[in-house]
Amino acid sequence: MAEVVIASGKRKSAIARAYITKGKGIVRINNILLQAYPEYVRQIMAEPLELAEKYKNKVDIKVNVEGGGSISQAEAARTAIAKALAEFTKDEELKRLFMEYDRTLLVSDTRRKEPKKQLGRGARKRRQKSYR
Repeated sequence: MAEVVIASGKRKSAIARAYITKGKGIVRINNILLQAYPEYVRQIMAEPLELAEKYKNKVDIKVNVEGGGSISQAEAARTAIAKALAEFTKDEELKRLFMEYDRTLLVSDTRRKEPKKQLGRGARKRRQKSYR
């Protein structure tokens, strides 16, 4: 196992960086313990830890997240944690489990906002025409 593994995850405009080391199972997101977050957000971020039960109490995870909204940040952190766990443990079985459960655990969401076009307020909305 490596000393420290750094992995990143993206969702919309949220970017998360996860640092994983040997430890006792402490998980901090933006220097706040995982248990301090609201239940729904905590469930999203803890998903890869629930799947990787045997490594859960052997590693410490520190995640820095910026940009986006709270749910986008949670999903970016989830991806970063899963990528870091897969790389840190070098366990092919775990990687396969993540991929079968949900591909977005190991693959960041590539969708981005469509650029605004002229003659309208946004990417698709246009000014209405009136012929009267």
